[in-house]
Amino acid sequence: MRTRSWALPALAGVAAAASALGVAEVVAAFVGPSSSPVTAVSGAIVDRIPRSLEQFGVQTLGHWDKPVLTVIILVVLAGIAVAAGILARRRVAFGLLVFVAFAVIGVLATASRPDSTTMAVWPTVVGAGVGMAVLSLLVPRALAVEDSVRAAEPADVGGAAGSASAAATTPAAVRAGAPVAPPPLPTLGGGAGSRRSFLYLAAGTTAAAAVVGGGGRLIGRWRGVSEERAAITLPKPADPAPPLPAGAKLDAEGVSPLFTPNSDFYRVDTAFVLPQVNPKNYKLRIHGRVAREMEFTYQDLLDRPLVERDVTLTCVSNDVGGDLVGNARWLGVRLKDLLDEVEPDPDADQLVGRSADGWTCGTPTAACRDGRDALIAVGMNGEPLPVAHGFPVRMVVPGLYGYVSATKWLVDLELSRFSDFDAYWVPRGWAQQAPIKVASRIDTPRAGAKVSDTVTVAGVAWAQHVGIAKVELKVDDGPWQQATLAAQDSIDTWRQWRWDWKPSGSGDHVISVRATNADGVTQPEQYEPPAPDGSQGWHSVDVTVR
Repeated sequence: MRTRSWALPALAGVAAAASALGVAEVVAAFVGPSSSPVTAVSGAIVDRIPRSLEQFGVQTLGHWDKPVLTVIILVVLAGIAVAAGILARRRVAFGLLVFVAFAVIGVLATASRPDSTTMAVWPTVVGAGVGMAVLSLLVPRALAVEDSVRAAEPADVGGAAGSASAAATTPAAVRAGAPVAPPPLPTLGGGAGSRRSFLYLAAGTTAAAAVVGGGGRLIGRWRGVSEERAAITLPKPADPAPPLPAGAKLDAEGVSPLFTPNSDFYRVDTAFVLPQVNPKNYKLRIHGRVAREMEFTYQDLLDRPLVERDVTLTCVSNDVGGDLVGNARWLGVRLKDLLDEVEPDPDADQLVGRSADGWTCGTPTAACRDGRDALIAVGMNGEPLPVAHGFPVRMVVPGLYGYVSATKWLVDLELSRFSDFDAYWVPRGWAQQAPIKVASRIDTPRAGAKVSDTVTVAGVAWAQHVGIAKVELKVDDGPWQQATLAAQDSIDTWRQWRWDWKPSGSGDHVISVRATNADGVTQPEQYEPPAPDGSQGWHSVDVTVR
């Protein structure tokens, strides 16, 4: 006699897990998007993965790192759901214990998030309850189907019925004209014991769960702040950006534009779900080692004299030649003015920025008050900040890598000391302070390009808050040749450059670039990885001259 198959109980486990996640997403849409168990577990994983793995994900996947991690988590959950269904084949309680265990993990992950509330555990709890109910419903039906299939099979050959059946199908019996009755087939139509009806039920449950989960995500977006953002008209700046100098934009096909469109601007953060901060309820608190604490609403910030400046931002994870860098025109309030009003203590050397999702950033107080255009920004390239880039309010401090200067979804500023507090990335092995290093990048031609005749080599170079003085290129081991620089917008922005190269013959060649900043510091040849305080080295591309 055939033993029960594990396939249908495994499918029951997957359907139950899908139901749990789908319902949890709907509940999370009303409690808060970050309370989704998948989102919470993803965030907890990111908080604990080794620095090398985190760096690999950012450099390899870019802004796809979070979706890929989410897919990996869902695949792992599907595997565990299969195991839960197989365990439930022996006893349903065994499968339910798996759901209980992962509900506990989900609750702990949700409760550990910096922006967690007392309601944040409910999506996990409710989802787990629904999943356990579905498992309790489907597994017995799966076993009933298997039992009906076994009952419909012919008896074991060793039994009497089996002997008679075997005798009826011997060649002698056939020659004698004995009727031959084929063994009955498993039921494929309707009925409680039908394999097909169970497959329809399990597949329908899983599909419905996917629709419900997707609907929950859509509800979360619908309940977001897109409409509030669209209704905002930013005031004109009291101190507009200086006019662009003639020649600030070079005519070179393939070079990065002077201003990076908002849709193309790099995004690196720890938020699996974008914080939805309603500007109507927004408050920025400044406190800590200050003479007086103050709070500012969004409207308070808009009513102040606004400053418009062009600033290039760079992520510390940007590798040599990488694209985690972008230039934008920012609109905001001078951070120095706000700090002057709260009067920081002389020993408050760190300004801790906190985002709405609890992420922290430690910025040197001196860099916020030394005259550079450090901003509490409300606008980006002529429009309110995109939600993905910190709406409604973020920090922008020229000359520092983003993880120590560019808090998005900013809600809190605390004057502190570096000796008293380590911001989010510092315990994970990144430097406590990280001024941007001089860098340059070849945008065109791309690595592996086939070229001929005169080749326009072009790209960008940056050394925020110092400025670029010179860009040089060389081919193979040849001499360095100076590139043509675009006019400098400001010392806080990157500069475009170009160099027209006339190859002397065909073959493979390597083009290298290096930049020198206004202080006379030239990019070193020796490569250093991004961790712990930013990469450096020459960017090179290999090309083939035809």
